Amino acid sequence: MALLGMLSLSGMLIKNAIVLVDEIDQRIAQGDSPAEALVEGSVSRLRPVVLAAVTTIMGMLPLAFDVFFADMAVTIMSGLAFATLLTLLAIPALYSLFFSIRQPVTDT
Repeated sequence: MALLGMLSLSGMLIKNAIVLVDEIDQRIAQGDSPAEALVEGSVSRLRPVVLAAVTTIMGMLPLAFDVFFADMAVTIMSGLAFATLLTLLAIPALYSLFFSIRQPVTDT
């Protein structure tokens, strides 16, 4: 059952990454600068990604006490909690690396 939890977890993480990258791409298509689109897109998708993760974690809570589904529930809950934080940090960083997006230097 833990393996089934890992498979479903990977689907949720891919969905989160697609939502984040799609928002950044849409903002660039609307005319925002790539650096601004990266920051604003990541900030605007923070709440939906976190809320989706929290509702899934809370939904798995009753299964954590079931003998048959406990391994799957714990795998999904712990993996999703860690991977959501990692997704919100790693996806924007990797996006900026792959597309060579740099923050503009401002003189103060």
